Amino acid sequence: MPMVLYSFFEEYDFAGKTIIPFNSHNGSRFSSTIDTIAKLEPEATVVTDGFTVHESDVADAADDIAQWLNSLGISK
Repeated sequence: MPMVLYSFFEEYDFAGKTIIPFNSHNGSRFSSTIDTIAKLEPEATVVTDGFTVHESDVADAADDIAQWLNSLGISK
């Protein structure tokens, strides 16, 4: 997880909030990011099936993103 996100989670309190991870990657997918977020924000609900897409597929990911958002009950 990028260091800027550690600072972000240190600065803000997400207690009682839902965190929905998503990212683009170059091969590592989420690695341990979701577990790290859950440890940094123990009072938040962290969605464990976040959306991740390889950087080479981002341009063609709109339909996949829309399906993922719909599965979460969020429309685009």
